[in-house]
Amino acid sequence: MSTFNFGQAIRGGVSAAAITSLLMSSPVLGAPPVDLSKWSPEYVRSIAGTKDFDTAADCNKVTPLDYKGRLTFWYQGVFEGDPDLLRQYYKDFFAAFRKTYPNIDLQEQALTYNDLLDKFRTALLGNAGPMMVRLQILGGVEFASKGYLQELKPEDVGYATEDFWPGAMKSNMWKGKTYGIPTNNETMAFIWNADIFKRAGLDPDKPPATWDDVVKYSKQIHDKLGIAGYGLVARKNAGNTPYRFLPQLWGYGGSVFDETTQSPTYGRIEINSRASKQALQASYDMYVRDKSVPVSALTNQQADNQPLFLAGQLGMMISHPSDYDVMLDLKKKASGTDVQKAQTVIDNMRYGPIPTGPDGKRAVVFGGSNMHILKPEYVDGGKVDLPAAKALACFWASPEWSLKMAYAGSNPGNLNGFKTKWMKERLDNIKFLDVTTSMLPYGVPFPTIPETPEIMNIVVPDMLQNALTGAMTVDQATEDAAKKIKNIMSGGKL
Repeated sequence: MSTFNFGQAIRGGVSAAAITSLLMSSPVLGAPPVDLSKWSPEYVRSIAGTKDFDTAADCNKVTPLDYKGRLTFWYQGVFEGDPDLLRQYYKDFFAAFRKTYPNIDLQEQALTYNDLLDKFRTALLGNAGPMMVRLQILGGVEFASKGYLQELKPEDVGYATEDFWPGAMKSNMWKGKTYGIPTNNETMAFIWNADIFKRAGLDPDKPPATWDDVVKYSKQIHDKLGIAGYGLVARKNAGNTPYRFLPQLWGYGGSVFDETTQSPTYGRIEINSRASKQALQASYDMYVRDKSVPVSALTNQQADNQPLFLAGQLGMMISHPSDYDVMLDLKKKASGTDVQKAQTVIDNMRYGPIPTGPDGKRAVVFGGSNMHILKPEYVDGGKVDLPAAKALACFWASPEWSLKMAYAGSNPGNLNGFKTKWMKERLDNIKFLDVTTSMLPYGVPFPTIPETPEIMNIVVPDMLQNALTGAMTVDQATEDAAKKIKNIMSGGKL
């Protein structure tokens, strides 16, 4: 099993801007419940299981447990690429909430990542939204800027702002006001099949150090074994695409704006910079020149990469620690000789840090989700049950449930979750969790501007597709993306 040495990674070239922005720059003064300056696998393990919390007692102080009300709630639910363990925790969460608040009529609706934003936008236009919504981290500012959301901060549901990652709190702020509460935050890692590496003549214990290495390794795997090397994802209007391309873009020294700097202003468009073009060129080289990635990359999501990886037809990909559990779940569905083949892949599954760029820059998207409460005029029925909404926010953002709901693939939004007994359990039970957790200091939040969802989910994938299909050259695709972003930022449409 490969392990990630945090200290060596720091010396290897971490983005100073990422550390400064994420760990040290908080929107308010106050000491967090954990020491972010000591963040490492060893430190995380040392604080796990050191404190007990009573969720019901804490939330009773926000909304009495005998409160009678009604709440409509939309959220990104589990989908085909999630492990069964996560599905169970979602069931457990809603059962626990109903048991704790038996008089609140909770009407929840689960939507996929790709459907949630579009359906939510449509509902708001017809004043038919839910009272409360849990959105991906890049969505909140869009709706806060348009006046759809009520102000909402951790203190409103019994917690302190400093109980949450500073970078996560930034994603909820618009013009100095806070409009949401983080539920979970995560960074991904690089995954490879050690057996495939060995058979392709690569060191099975060492992942590609740089993105240039990824291109080389992908070609070598394809040329020697006849299978896909790297799990490129370029699907349009899919969150998987920017989450996997942006680390590559940032690693090469490129960016969409100036989001990787210490104090981003988002006033300068950099997606057509020389470094950004290098990043796109790497994808072009793998897909067009070397043909070393899945042909279906243009329509693939990570859920499409998972069965390829388990079948031994894919050598490398970027994802969460939950993908290990997904492989175990998929193996259960295999039969005959496929069972042993799947087990061989699982035994050879390795996790390591996201590769760096040519200059040693390492970065990964700081992801997650936030909970928001709508203004009554945009809600179906014209009313918001605020005590019921605060009860659910308190429950989900608690140290207990922010940890359990992120058990297999993410991390608790509430930093106190790292101190719970469940964190200690997951460190023992979730393989490779230490690697992805250690990537958190490298996390770069998406730009905190209203236009981010359209840019990340539409413009960036379009740029990839234009280059990979040959509709445009790499230069033309990046210049086209820059023009589209400029137009969006000036209030225009695509």
